[in-house]
Formats: sequence, C-alpha cells, structure tokens
Amino acid sequence: MKRQRRDKINYYLDIAETVLERSTCIRRNFGAIIVKNDEIISTGYNGAPRGMINCSDSGNCIRDELDIPKGQRYELCRSVHAEQNAIISASRSDLLGSDIYLACHDAKTGEVDGDIEPCLMCKRFIINAGIERVIVRQNNDDYKIIQVKEWLNEKGSADEGSYSR
Repeated sequence: MKRQRRDKINYYLDIAETVLERSTCIRRNFGAIIVKNDEIISTGYNGAPRGMINCSDSGNCIRDELDIPKGQRYELCRSVHAEQNAIISASRSDLLGSDIYLACHDAKTGEVDGDIEPCLMCKRFIINAGIERVIVRQNNDDYKIIQVKEWLNEKGSADEGSYSR
C-alpha cells in the first residue's frame, strides 16, 4: 500500500507549528518559517526580546490585564512577533523572493487559530524584506496564500485596513 505524502505547503506549515512551541506568549503562540527555493532560511516565534523576562515565566500579560482585544495596542506588548524574529535572523539577499509560513495556536486552549494575518508593523517588515507570499495555516489541512504585493495600494503604501492578529 502506497503512503500518501504530505503536500509541501502543509509540510512547511507543520514545521511552523513545531516552531510555535517555543513561543513564550500566554495569549497566542505564533511560529514562522521563511522558505526560499525549497530551503528553510530562518524560523521565528513570538516572545520577549533576549534577556527580558518572558510572559510565560512571569505569568502576566499587560494586554490581558487591561482587557485589550487582539489586534490592538501592540506597543504595550513585550513580545517580538514571530515574523519579525524570522526576518531579523536572515540576510536580506536570502529573503528576496521568499515565502513566510505562519501558524498560530491559542495559548490557553492549544487550538489552531487560523483567523490571522500579520499586523501592520509585520506587514511593513515583510514588504521591506522582499518576501513575496505569506502562507497562513487555517486548520490542519487548509491554508490561505496572501500575495504581499496585494498589501500595497495604488499609492505604494501598506493598506491600513482591519487586522485580526
């Protein structure tokens, strides 16, 4: 009996889910991997900057304490986003024309949260890095592909519409 191989996109999304297990956020765990020419360039997960106390270690989240909804007031959060960590761990020449794969779990339930999109700041990082596509896990087998150029409006600036992160 021939074994069915996992398709390549879900293979990379599965790896992004493994990466998110390192997340130190107590709200949502994100994992990101950047792939170019079928090779993993870098990985990243959301967590406090190196040397700072992680929310998972302190047990508190200022955004939770203030009852701030997802997608708002990121300047209060101590975490560096998974996309940002993956981008800063790679050279720009490796990032040009690459894809970034994102997976997210609710930190409290462990369930996949497929209703995500990079925040406005991460969109700017992704655009500036030269990444071409964002692939987001929606559930175990389904995903959406976002063409980064679609984020640019006719004036060449990032669309500042709604964000669901």
